[in-house]
Amino acid sequence: MYIKQFLKWIGLKEKLHDKQHKTPLVSEGEIWWASVGENIGSEINGKSDLFSRPVIIYKKLAHDFYFVIPTTSQQKAGSWFVNFKQHGKDTTACLHQARSIDYRRLSNKLGELDNSDFERVKTGFVNLYT
Repeated sequence: MYIKQFLKWIGLKEKLHDKQHKTPLVSEGEIWWASVGENIGSEINGKSDLFSRPVIIYKKLAHDFYFVIPTTSQQKAGSWFVNFKQHGKDTTACLHQARSIDYRRLSNKLGELDNSDFERVKTGFVNLYT
């Protein structure tokens, strides 16, 4: 049985909020580690002490605010998902878990999608939400 760590997440969230650092140079189609948190029900959770997981930068909304799509290493099928390979590993973009985040949730860049994979993610997202 997995025990939720909401209080630990709240403590980290407070530290992230108070953290002042230079906004990273981020581009659409890149993959970054982001502290997505300890969430409720079917919402995707972060892992480790940073409650983080890789996310795709789908859209820059402002200099320090991004719309991201979380990923998982579990292979999934259906209109909510787009599978691709990242550094030789099977990865799935979880389109139904997309959200906006502040730059302070980002920790480090993992890489970027190639053009064809990013186009498939964008097409999948548009098809899911229109």
